[in-house]
Amino acid sequence: MPLIARGTRSPALTAAAAVATLGAAAAVWGVGIERYLYTVRRATVPILAPGSEPIRVLHISDVHMAPWQRRKQAWIASLTTLKPDLIVNTGDNLGHAEGLRGIRAAFAGFRGIPGVFVHGSNDHAAPSPRNPFLYFMGPSDKHGTSEPLDTEALDTFLSSTLGWQNVNNASASVEVRGHRVDMFGVSDAHREWDRLDVLPGMVEDLRQGEVDLNGDELAADGGDRHPLTLGVTHAPYRRVLDAFTGLGADMIFAGHTHGGQVRIPGFGALVANCDIPLKQSRGLSSWTHGHTIPLNVSAGLGHSIYAPVRFACAPEASLLTLTPRA
Repeated sequence: MPLIARGTRSPALTAAAAVATLGAAAAVWGVGIERYLYTVRRATVPILAPGSEPIRVLHISDVHMAPWQRRKQAWIASLTTLKPDLIVNTGDNLGHAEGLRGIRAAFAGFRGIPGVFVHGSNDHAAPSPRNPFLYFMGPSDKHGTSEPLDTEALDTFLSSTLGWQNVNNASASVEVRGHRVDMFGVSDAHREWDRLDVLPGMVEDLRQGEVDLNGDELAADGGDRHPLTLGVTHAPYRRVLDAFTGLGADMIFAGHTHGGQVRIPGFGALVANCDIPLKQSRGLSSWTHGHTIPLNVSAGLGHSIYAPVRFACAPEASLLTLTPRA
């Protein structure tokens, strides 16, 4: 009978121990460290008319705010130092029934900066406990029920206090650095709240200078013969991206995916929680439907309080500098 020297270990046990150690280290990193490593992803996008001054767009998404998340609140508040000209918020601001307290603290400094927002489902309902591993089994439940949130209070703060435009299944026009910017958007497509059918008429009204979101009259050309047009959605489903491209958006902004939230180095996201290609689940890429336009999908700043982890996918906001086309 072969003998095993005292103090030695079989290769299988050694491998198992190594895997367990790596797994524990990854969990410690993802839960205890990386989810607090807030970062600004920067990019330059040449889509403005020749001769235009650059526009700095701050894209914020998926904050999933809980009232005790003071570190996140302070970091978001510090983004005012970036001096954005326009803020695009692609939803899921709330992550708790009392999350609006944290949102008020985080966003207060943005008051007076032109902005636009749409809803994610967590702007209407709080997250509910679920097995976090189910996230990797496919898209989350589109019709779940959970504690309702005070969406009206959130919208009042974003619209009345900050002065941002609500483009949930709607359109709006704002002035940014002396230029008119047209914007249209939809509510959360993951919950099938998007009303793509109502947008063409609204977009046409904006282009004709007839009405803005509040019914106010606009100048016939709004100060720009060809205003910049932005599409805004929470969830970047293909049907939404195709429709926005067809409606003449110059660029699309989206969130929802969390960048996969847990990514494999060298491979990328395992899931996107919608039907966008996984390689486009985070960052600046392009979308083609008849013609090609830039698409920015934010990996977001938060996570569900029931899945507090980020791995190889740091929480982020995007600072996109729009510059003139060549």
